[in-house]
Amino acid sequence: MKKSEKNILWLKEISKKDVSLVGGKNASLGEMFSALTKKGIKIPDGFCLSAHAFWYFVKHNDFEKKLKKIFSNFNKNSIKSLEKTSNKASSLIMSGSFPEDVQEEIFKSYSILSKKGNDVAVRSSATAEDLPSASFAGQHETYLNVSGKWELLRSVQKCMASLFTKRAIAYREKKGFKHLDIALSVCVQRMVRSDSGSSGVMFTLDTETGFRDVVLINSIYGVGEMIVKGKITPDEFFVFKPTLEKGFKPIVVKNLGRKEKKYVYDVKGGLKEEEVGLKKRIQFSLTDKEVLTLSKWGLIIEEHYKKPQDIEWAKDGVSNQLFIVQSRPETVHSLKEATTYREYFLKTKKKPILEGTAIGDKIGFGKAHVISNLSKISKFKKGEVLVTKMTDPDWVSIMSLASAIVTDEGGKTCHAAIVARELGIPTIVGTKKATKVLKTGQEITIDCTQGLNGRVFKGKVEFSTRDYKLKRKKKLKTKIMMNVASPDTAFRVSQMPNDGVGLMREEFIIAEKIKVHPLALYHYRRIKNQARALKNRKQKARAKRILREIAKVSLGYKDKREYFINKLAEGIGQIACAFWPKPVIVRFSDFKTNEYAQLLGGELFEPEEENPMLGWRGASRYYDDDFKEAFSMEIAAIKRVRNVFGLKNIEVMIPFCRTPEEGKKVKSMIKKAGLRGVKIYVMAEVPSNVVLAEEFLKIFDGMSIGSNDLTQLVLGIDRDNASLQKIGDERNKAVKEMIKQVISLCKKKKKYCGICGQAPSTFPKFAKFLVKQGIESISLNPDTVIKTILKL
Repeated sequence: MKKSEKNILWLKEISKKDVSLVGGKNASLGEMFSALTKKGIKIPDGFCLSAHAFWYFVKHNDFEKKLKKIFSNFNKNSIKSLEKTSNKASSLIMSGSFPEDVQEEIFKSYSILSKKGNDVAVRSSATAEDLPSASFAGQHETYLNVSGKWELLRSVQKCMASLFTKRAIAYREKKGFKHLDIALSVCVQRMVRSDSGSSGVMFTLDTETGFRDVVLINSIYGVGEMIVKGKITPDEFFVFKPTLEKGFKPIVVKNLGRKEKKYVYDVKGGLKEEEVGLKKRIQFSLTDKEVLTLSKWGLIIEEHYKKPQDIEWAKDGVSNQLFIVQSRPETVHSLKEATTYREYFLKTKKKPILEGTAIGDKIGFGKAHVISNLSKISKFKKGEVLVTKMTDPDWVSIMSLASAIVTDEGGKTCHAAIVARELGIPTIVGTKKATKVLKTGQEITIDCTQGLNGRVFKGKVEFSTRDYKLKRKKKLKTKIMMNVASPDTAFRVSQMPNDGVGLMREEFIIAEKIKVHPLALYHYRRIKNQARALKNRKQKARAKRILREIAKVSLGYKDKREYFINKLAEGIGQIACAFWPKPVIVRFSDFKTNEYAQLLGGELFEPEEENPMLGWRGASRYYDDDFKEAFSMEIAAIKRVRNVFGLKNIEVMIPFCRTPEEGKKVKSMIKKAGLRGVKIYVMAEVPSNVVLAEEFLKIFDGMSIGSNDLTQLVLGIDRDNASLQKIGDERNKAVKEMIKQVISLCKKKKKYCGICGQAPSTFPKFAKFLVKQGIESISLNPDTVIKTILKL
């Protein structure tokens, strides 16, 4: 019998060429089972009911004419017509009976498979689904924890009927597929006991920007349907591909999710919802070893298919083994060639009324329409902002009408996020309270331009856009680098023309990601003991409040020092991998005392200074007995990025180093801490750095000009005093003479010389002056890179 005439095909018989026989999902499963299990990837065994069997079922029940009649009355522009057509077609399929020979083949195959366990997963796969140009989350139904031959038969029939769900019909209309030319194959696969383990999704690129050098993994406890339905925020991991392949362990991002619920087996069959205990919530649902194993599998699968992949995985809680249960082409970013870059600028100083996780990088506007359940979706109008607790595949019919979407629940790979990316709709998920804060009819603006920080504003907020062509047209002798502070925007801005990062500030990561004064983390136990001994009620209450807030932000970390080191390493690592293999110069912390005092616990460690700008900052802190422990944690973070993540493109820089003696002390500390083989630069921002440049260059590998501080110190102008700015800026002759001296000497000594102050981004003529002097690199703000290149 020809393969195309078989009713049942086992996974070992199927390859990627068999999409017409078993659909995209099942063809991919068969391909991986046949080709990739030998490479160490585990795929649960199973068999597929073929497209031939589907058409046999339709013919056996004489459904062809009836289906044609149902669809002859379908109006694609009417939600009511969509609902009516879907209900009629699905009910028709459910009213049919299987041909006896097909039924017997299903029972026989199930008997063979159930020798390894009675419970199976029943998965749908349409012959026009998961193609390189058409992929969709949850288009057809899946049934899990199915036991017994009659329950299996019923689940197979329900899968076949799901060919005509509202979402499937709407999607086929959008893609231009003919509804009655498509068959539905059903895979019956051995169930992975993720109900007692964990599960999730994996993408072999960044889903927001299309950056291809990372693997993104989302993970939850229990069965993976909870992620797709957006009911919880999963754990999130990013792994850097190039150094993973070299044997490093580059988990550059680890974000703990809110995993309050999970799906487990129901004794009656199927799944039920269950609470996750507090102890498990604050633990990651995958070990680092498992994250790295899945990432390596992701690379193997991507290499096999020669395309970025969207993969589903599960961990069996009984055997503790990992399995891949599905892989399909990623279609949002993989089909795009990035030739232009559009940047959005929101013009407001208003405070947002709501925040969550941003999907995409656009801005949307419209009247909010709060919808509590599916029964009310027919009232939704085109151009409104869909506001709901969460979406699942049944919401697709109205999602394409929305100007933006805001949900209470969900993470970056929930259903709403996946669909929003495909449709290009600005979306904010995981706000926790959108349905309570926003009211139907209220005008709102949705801002997804700030990395992962999605913001909702009242009313219509003005914004503008700027388009850039990404291919650099001009070749310059001077390297054009960037000033980058936020890890969340790094993947996006790295796609612009650049030669690396000339200034990566630690301050943003410490203030926005870590949020705690480093010494409050280093001395956490000491503070705890001192708090117990305090007798003054006010002091005791203050200490308890600080400890409580520190415990909250560092949830999951018993060792608070490890929290600081790990989060700083992750932030630096994310930026370093975004620009790999180009150099990324990391400036050690340069907070002033008043800025450090703002951090959680900072009031316990920071003195009050009359003029913090000229006070205890930069190098003077690092070797001070009152701060050196904090600096040691910064060094440890850099070591982790280079030695564990394998990101050797990291170089470091010392800010506000007033004397060569200070430079020697700090460099000695770096060497003693075991950070070796790294280039160490010094900022040229104090006049003494220029006057004694020759001595500084004996200690360091080069200089980076900090024109902001250098200008204020040369001209005696407090840069925070707006009324004095009219006196002069970086274009002043005295400042330029200082800069010329530094560039000239660095060139003479064959040492690195760059500039990372604001001036080249603000004043194009100043940038031209630097190029004329022969400076090695100019580091610019991302939004001025193209503009400056074109003017040089």
